[in-house]
Amino acid sequence: MTEAGSPSQTPGQTSPFGLHRVVEPAGVLPQQAWRLDADPVPGRDEVVIDVERLNLDAASYRQLRETHGTGPELRKAVLDIVAERGKMQNPVTGSGGMLLGTVREVGPESPLGLKPGDRVATLVSLTLTPLRIDDQLSDWDGQGEQVPCKGTAVLFGRSIAAVLPDDVPDLLALSVFDVCGAPALTSRVVGRRAELLAGSPHGHGDVSVLILGGGGKSGSLSLAAARRAGAKRLVALVPFESEAEVVRASGLADEVVVADARDPIAVLNAVGETVDVTVVCVDVPGCEHGAVLATKDGGTVIFFSMATSFSAAALGAEGLAADVEMLVGNGYVPGHAAFALELWRAEPGVRTVFEARERQTSRS
Repeated sequence: MTEAGSPSQTPGQTSPFGLHRVVEPAGVLPQQAWRLDADPVPGRDEVVIDVERLNLDAASYRQLRETHGTGPELRKAVLDIVAERGKMQNPVTGSGGMLLGTVREVGPESPLGLKPGDRVATLVSLTLTPLRIDDQLSDWDGQGEQVPCKGTAVLFGRSIAAVLPDDVPDLLALSVFDVCGAPALTSRVVGRRAELLAGSPHGHGDVSVLILGGGGKSGSLSLAAARRAGAKRLVALVPFESEAEVVRASGLADEVVVADARDPIAVLNAVGETVDVTVVCVDVPGCEHGAVLATKDGGTVIFFSMATSFSAAALGAEGLAADVEMLVGNGYVPGHAAFALELWRAEPGVRTVFEARERQTSRS
């Protein structure tokens, strides 16, 4: 294994943050690194996984597909990224995804509680996960973000993984885990907002929530989470009437509106009365200003899209004189995986949306 991490590291020492896997530049964490060492020999606190499937994040897959199509050029693009960087990090979007596989080997000091033979989904980004691909992605048709793959990956001492549940199909569990941070943080923010309004002498506990991209995986789970947390008005914004019909059938939202999330005025007009909390779950860039305009002064915008420009969000809010709190959804909230799975199991509307998206993927 290449030793090119922090200058404070001694030879042979591993870092729970993965510093010892950084090839260049030295001294940065794996997510920021240009290249990682993906040697599948575990350090003392590492776990090596035999990879079965990658799940590219939605923004990355969209960008790659629009640039390279869905044929051999797409496969080559992904293979080239991983070969060059030792990880899957789209150079345009900066994002990666996650993976599913079987634990091959566990270092003697690993704190993750995994054992050889466990089938797991990683809950950390591919942008910081050392990865090798051994099969040229020969089984991937390029038609969806889930990528059949044979290779190896490495988890660090501070990584996160979930053992796959027995009662949920593997590929479905991977889809749920891929976006599990969104409903968990939505629940936290909406719950706190409800408590704040309930305690105000001039307010009440009726929280209004807008989900941009309410017809997607993260959007449907976030709608269900917001309802549980006390939202009284739920608005789902989707780009097409076909998606609107699915969300209406799911019963997850009180209002379903159709608009281009990249058009700020169209978003504002479609939503009407501004909301307390806006959650951005889209996979296209340029949706920051619509989210800000649709949110009340004193409200909160949560950006879960990896296509978000945070400079556009901040400067746009300033230019609009919008007094909104803006949060970056970092993908991790304690208990997020179990919470998302429980929502999928308990909420028929969530399953309606997931099944519709699966049918769409199968047809494309």
